[in-house]
Amino acid sequence: MRHGLAVRASAIALAAAIAAPQVSFAQDDTDDVIVVTGSFIKRKSQADLPSPLETVGAGDIEDIGANNIADITQTLTINSGAENNPDAFTQSGTTGTTNINLRGLGLGSTLVILNGKRQVTTATQTNQGVQFVDTSSLVPLIAVDRVEILKDGASALYGSDAVAGVVNFITRDDYHGIALSGNYTSHQSQGDYNEFQIQGLAGYNFDRGNIMFAAAYSESTPLTTAERRLSVPANDTSALGNPGAFFTTADGMPVPMVPAGTPLLDPGCAAGGGFPLQASPTAPPPSSGIGLCGFDFGEFYNLVTENKRLSTFASASFEITDTVEFHIEGGYADNEDVRGNSPTFPFLQLGSAVVPGAAFGPAANPFNFFPGDPTLVFFGRAIGIGGDVSPNFTDNETWRASASLNGEYGDTGSWEISYTRARNNYTIMTEDTVTDRFQCGLSGFNSLPAVPGLTGGTDCTSANPFLTAFGDSVPAVGTFYNPFSTSLSVAPNSAALQDYIVQFQTRDLQSTLQVAEGYTSFDLFEMPAGAVGVAVGGQYRKSELEADFDEISTNDGFAFLIGEQPYSGSQDVFAGFVEVAIPIADWIDVQAAVRHERYGDDEGGSTTDPKIALLLRPTDYLSLRGSYSTSFRAPSVFQQLGQGTSLQQVVDPANGNATAFVAVRSQGAQVVGNTLLPEDSRAFNGGFTWLPVEGMEMSLDYFNFKFENVITPQNPQALLNADPMGAAIVRSPAGTVVQINTQYVNASQVKTSGLDFAWRWAVDTGSAGTFTPTVQGTYLLNYDLIDPIAGAVDGEGVRNFNNFGTSSPQLRLNTGLNWTNGAHSANIFLRHIDSYLDDQNGLATIDSDTRIDVQYRLAINEYMNRDKLAAVTIGARNLFGTTAPFVATNGGFDSKVHDPRGALLYFGVDLEL
Repeated sequence: MRHGLAVRASAIALAAAIAAPQVSFAQDDTDDVIVVTGSFIKRKSQADLPSPLETVGAGDIEDIGANNIADITQTLTINSGAENNPDAFTQSGTTGTTNINLRGLGLGSTLVILNGKRQVTTATQTNQGVQFVDTSSLVPLIAVDRVEILKDGASALYGSDAVAGVVNFITRDDYHGIALSGNYTSHQSQGDYNEFQIQGLAGYNFDRGNIMFAAAYSESTPLTTAERRLSVPANDTSALGNPGAFFTTADGMPVPMVPAGTPLLDPGCAAGGGFPLQASPTAPPPSSGIGLCGFDFGEFYNLVTENKRLSTFASASFEITDTVEFHIEGGYADNEDVRGNSPTFPFLQLGSAVVPGAAFGPAANPFNFFPGDPTLVFFGRAIGIGGDVSPNFTDNETWRASASLNGEYGDTGSWEISYTRARNNYTIMTEDTVTDRFQCGLSGFNSLPAVPGLTGGTDCTSANPFLTAFGDSVPAVGTFYNPFSTSLSVAPNSAALQDYIVQFQTRDLQSTLQVAEGYTSFDLFEMPAGAVGVAVGGQYRKSELEADFDEISTNDGFAFLIGEQPYSGSQDVFAGFVEVAIPIADWIDVQAAVRHERYGDDEGGSTTDPKIALLLRPTDYLSLRGSYSTSFRAPSVFQQLGQGTSLQQVVDPANGNATAFVAVRSQGAQVVGNTLLPEDSRAFNGGFTWLPVEGMEMSLDYFNFKFENVITPQNPQALLNADPMGAAIVRSPAGTVVQINTQYVNASQVKTSGLDFAWRWAVDTGSAGTFTPTVQGTYLLNYDLIDPIAGAVDGEGVRNFNNFGTSSPQLRLNTGLNWTNGAHSANIFLRHIDSYLDDQNGLATIDSDTRIDVQYRLAINEYMNRDKLAAVTIGARNLFGTTAPFVATNGGFDSKVHDPRGALLYFGVDLEL
């Protein structure tokens, strides 16, 4: 039994622990049997499972100084394309969450479970419209005993989400005592970022059971892009600034010989801190007065959010009789994050952003300093240079409760029935400019008449619902908003007027899950090599999703975020499965399983998915394994009925390949009248483990996945590349892209294959201690895509910005050396991510990333004649402060691959009472 923090740091480094199935060929002398991830039939050990299973133990978590689950999964070489950074440019709706993406097949294609039971998916979605299990809301780390990762397809046993595999977080189940842990982390590179965490665990064993409670609380200060900037202004400069630019509405006004529709720079652009930009590749240079005023928004965002995180977990087990046990567990997590945005987003509703001139008589904007007092169309944002960081607030609450009754019958039979219910509430508050309020400010809250070809007019009276939303009073007639550079000096806008024009968009999202399931397993009959085991089970699950938005959003009233419509829906799934374990001979085991799932008639239909796996042990030192399976995943509620607007960067081929930060609106298939096919896949895995000498272990696995009819929103960059002037592309009067409309489609196909390899050698030197060198990695052989717009793509070793795939470096490698000697333990890891190509920027090379982690741990209780643990740990992640490789994009790095933080020094104390 492992007693929580009483366990010393594992003698095996994490790189070895996650490298290969934990295979031991010695005979087990006990009669204990367990259920491992990947089977419902009880087995002596993981070594009896023919599928590739990796395990990360509590000691391995200590070895890397992990503060949260993302710190663990980020080191897994099989995890590719996870979204664990608060990147406003690619992960705008998922701040504060963490996730896992096995094999780069998508966040929704990895089934994450807790103690073998499902967890609710997030109510929010990624930019690709995918819901996922938020691993930061699962369970306090101090309660985790181990993480088991099944690396091949597992839908035949676990259902349609287990396309790429299963990650099972398993908690301690018999802890007795009290344990406390504290950890402080300080960022040693640019920026004043630090984090502290406290955890507690209490458990009590009694005659017929155990009760346990765990809690963790952490806070982190922000690491902003102003403190540690990885990007350059050239990649973070928007053509829509403040000071901004103004389009003429009449020939020769306000500049003689200048035709209508010409953009004019605010004369105070450069003096106010803006960047004069050429309006187009063929336009005159900005020195002519013609052009756009760029705004560098790169210093307003976050690499790490300001975060407060609370996580709790409680469990109780009772032996009702000698053969029947009742287990109940529950958890609550609350994650609150604050992320920065630019002072205001670009004003994209350009057809109505009119600055009236003399033609409007007394309604003329008095701040208009262009000669002739003309009517102009404003091109920019309400607040830019000189403005403060705009906060983005998220509150992510998750509840979960699960109860089970299990028992034994006969000599070999066992059974279990369970019910799980979970809910996620996710609230996002983001500031944006209200279209009509801003327009009315430009007109002094006089009603604005129509300007031919530009606007249909704006009602600036109390009858306009946007002006009076949330009970605000409409400013008095003659209250003008100054959009010119003079607002930075002699004629500033009042704070009250700015607060009126800029409002919070509020999104309240809720996702719920209910699962009722049960199974029984027993020995069917005896064969010469052993008993044939059988498991039979069934499951019902119901997923629900609901979204509500503020009044302005439901009327598409925001200038950049535009808005969203409320939606709700549910999905019911009925499933049954059979699993058989057949010992063909003493050295040959076969596992076979089949599962049938039925969805509602309009929710994805039904499917039957098989799996077969083979384990061969020709010698005591060699095992061979192989598996083949198919899987199925129906369209989610959101992909059918939802819609979302995210902020994404694109490169415009119709405008000299200029970058643009645009609103991307994705709509569910049923919303636009389309039909989505279910996703389906097949997976093959083959490998071996070899023990050539005592203490040494080598393993190699080949994986191959073919994933078809993948559901994804159309890639906005691919749409823009295919038809820059198409109906899905919304452009400003200047021809700048401001919005792209996408829909969910079946993206045809992903084919990926590669090698997982590992080597470790535990060398016991006696008085000098035990040294364990390790090597572990994943080598990607291919990552081929068929995108619905981009067509066939060779995505291996490419960032895949222009298609629906994810960043796919060819090689990820961890090497390490662990040392233990009595009360002392230490380790050093080298973590390497290969270079790859950036298809956003002409296949430029994104450099490789190599980092060094070190740690020393002292169990001081051994010097205190104390049986219970008292230990101190000091370590550094990214010891030499390696900077994330530069990518010429917003933010300056690839947030799905690299960690933007520099050197992290941490200190921890563990104490058992």
